[in-house]
Amino acid sequence: MDTIQQLKWRYATKKFDATKKLTKAKLNIITEAFNLTATSFGLQTIKLVVIENKTVREPLVVHSYNQKQVLDASHLLVICIQDNIEEIDVSAYYQNIKNTRNTPENILKPYREGLVSMMQGKSQQERQEWSKNQAYIALGNLLTVCAIEAIDSCPMEGFIPAKYDEILKLNQKGLKSVLLLPIGYRAEDDMFSTLKKVRKPIEEAVINI
Repeated sequence: MDTIQQLKWRYATKKFDATKKLTKAKLNIITEAFNLTATSFGLQTIKLVVIENKTVREPLVVHSYNQKQVLDASHLLVICIQDNIEEIDVSAYYQNIKNTRNTPENILKPYREGLVSMMQGKSQQERQEWSKNQAYIALGNLLTVCAIEAIDSCPMEGFIPAKYDEILKLNQKGLKSVLLLPIGYRAEDDMFSTLKKVRKPIEEAVINI
């Protein structure tokens, strides 16, 4: 498959075909891709909430400025960050490294202590902003994977996170919603699907030194 051609094919889908559903295999690709996303230090302070149930999604539409993609897409992906990053998160991460790679404790210890110190030097708000940066990396990765897999998507910042957190009970899980990505298949009458992609000339967007 031609990667560039697929990136030209993708667009922010404005109207989904509500009758079309992703297969389990396709959805698995998306969730695996999310889990394989690069994150700073590999700490993974982000989580993906996958919502298929339309009864759950329906009350979210009004808190998404009435953008129907939230309801009509095959699935709604909600990218979340941890409300806080604590020492236990860092310890669990390095324990996972130790278990996976059999890395000796004497090698891991200074890295673990350095990351704990770095996080302790940040306020909770700064830790959330740090995590939010990772969420955007994940969003970009998912957009590309969706394009390659011929899955339509629509990246969205236009929603009220506090309402999502309340309705989905994310705050009870120590999470905060930051980004949305409805995924599925475009409706045949979505006029935006046939519009030419508007981008700067490559010479203006890329600087070669």
